[in-house]
Amino acid sequence: MKTQFEYITADPAILGGKPIIKGTRISVQLVLEWIANGSSVEQICQEFPHLKPEAVREAILFAAALSKNSGFMDIELAA
Repeated sequence: MKTQFEYITADPAILGGKPIIKGTRISVQLVLEWIANGSSVEQICQEFPHLKPEAVREAILFAAALSKNSGFMDIELAA
């Protein structure tokens, strides 16, 4: 599983440090909420045209990596 993330970053000055898609104020949490409510990656990108499909998919992978039940992970976020 991917543990280095090109599109995901966190900054205490943006959304209180929540993981976001780099260069936006769109949180990983928001992406997951859209997916949970039945939106596809393509629909999310239509709603937010500045997002790349790869960034949306990576947000989902990031959430999956955090939810692994294997203890601590070394996750590298984009700078």
